[in-house]
Amino acid sequence: MSTGAMDEQVDFIIVGSGAGSMAAALVLRDAGKRVLILEKSDLVGGTTATSGGVMWIPNNRFMREDGIPDGTDQAIAYLDAVVGDHDDRPGASAERRKAYVEQSPQLLDFLVDHGLAFRRIPSWPDYYDAPGASVPGRAVVSTLFDIKQLGEWMDKLRPGFLPLPANLDEAMQLPLLKRSWAAKGVLLRILWRVIVDKFTGRKRATAGHALQGQMLNAALKAGADIRLNTPVRELIVEDDRVSGVVVATASGDRRIGAGLGVLINAGGVSRNQALLDKHMPGIQADWSSVQLNDTGEMIEEGARIGGALAQMADRLGMPSAMPPGVDVTAIKPGLQNDMCKPHAIVVDQTGTRYARESCSHVEFTRLMVERDRDVPAVPSWMVFDSQYLGKYMLAGSMPGPKKPPEWFDQKFLVQGETLDELATACDMEPATLNATVDRFNGFVRQGHDDDFQRGDAPYDQWVGDPLHDPSKTLGSLEQRPFFAVPFYPGDVGTFGGLVTDASARVLRGDGSVINGLYATGTSTASVMGAVEPGPGGSIGPSMTWGYVAARHALKNTT
Repeated sequence: MSTGAMDEQVDFIIVGSGAGSMAAALVLRDAGKRVLILEKSDLVGGTTATSGGVMWIPNNRFMREDGIPDGTDQAIAYLDAVVGDHDDRPGASAERRKAYVEQSPQLLDFLVDHGLAFRRIPSWPDYYDAPGASVPGRAVVSTLFDIKQLGEWMDKLRPGFLPLPANLDEAMQLPLLKRSWAAKGVLLRILWRVIVDKFTGRKRATAGHALQGQMLNAALKAGADIRLNTPVRELIVEDDRVSGVVVATASGDRRIGAGLGVLINAGGVSRNQALLDKHMPGIQADWSSVQLNDTGEMIEEGARIGGALAQMADRLGMPSAMPPGVDVTAIKPGLQNDMCKPHAIVVDQTGTRYARESCSHVEFTRLMVERDRDVPAVPSWMVFDSQYLGKYMLAGSMPGPKKPPEWFDQKFLVQGETLDELATACDMEPATLNATVDRFNGFVRQGHDDDFQRGDAPYDQWVGDPLHDPSKTLGSLEQRPFFAVPFYPGDVGTFGGLVTDASARVLRGDGSVINGLYATGTSTASVMGAVEPGPGGSIGPSMTWGYVAARHALKNTT
């Protein structure tokens, strides 16, 4: 506990600079409050900026405009079915689930009313085939945003992963270029934007880069004070209330008071190996696609002053490939959209298939880790044939047999003229792999996967190959040579952290409130529990609870 006079006083302090931070800042600046956003790194945006920037927002305005049926009761029924009530997941309580369903559409309306531009992905089904699910989907994204509007702040925005002015749903069609005239039309539309931007001086960003750019632009225009390279070292507690922070500066520590409170939105623990070892034994920080500053200091600091922690073993898993050179890239190639295409399966290290390849990335990664407790499955192998290699993307590479030579040289991409040769090269039992492939091919011929029901759910069909019939995801493995790629249980964030209530206030272990302290994003125990109900199950809550926290702080109540 720190004591002494403050060096500076503001109304509200936000730790971390993700989209949830900017949402909170906009609410407070609307009320004329002085808001200070503190970012420990030299770039704004956290993992939001490097992500797809998707928000899962039920009953949103764009669904209503498009005549897509949804409602509070329907969305709550869906979360009740897929998240459910668990004593060990207090962040996902029924009260918080209900608050999220009610507040997230209000957040979106607030942002639109403040001039920010969003759109609904026309088709992106919820991940689970459960009561209340939306097949058209509840995914909302930023429109393309000209980051040159940021002026001197443009170079302070964390870069995104897609250097093209292409909407996410457009980018998803590009792998079909060789087989689809519609995809060729999409490419022409993107190229036209590139030409227009060159002649107009614009630089339109997409996905999370656009979302974070819009949010940063709005916060700056609203007058939020944003300071980079300013890590928070300590939360100040006075009279049983969080009243400010101690920050590290070039001239030494500085105490900054916050009359209305402090909001923690400083990321999770994906890059903190010590915390991973404690809560998720066997998981490696190097498998993560989260930016390197995601080390959880503020989660630990919140816990130091009494904040309860929960759901620390839960994560936003992503099956991740590790091709040569991946150590110098921020984002590992995710294989979820690869391994659910026809002519591919996933097996453990014995050569046995153990899960539905077309389920969500969070679900598959969880099943992979669970499998590894009984049978070696980390890494697992994506096994496919030459039909696959000719038609589909693989680990970020475009369709076609030509792959980087180092993929073969360093045994990232393993080849065998027969399944026996492939199994031997991958240290599997040939008879087991042959039996697995034979069984799967039988399912393909009969048109149904009796083992794992791959292809039965709407999301399975959506994530498969739209040009492949009769099934979008079932296709035989029979054309030589055969191939395999190892992959690991990576992540795009963690789901555990400080426990908060329906007002985003941090709670102690006994359920009492730590006055003046709020939290959102992956610094908290997620409202989604251990699942992601649909695309955007992390960014949507981060922005919503930031909005909720700011509104509560303005009431100045406990």
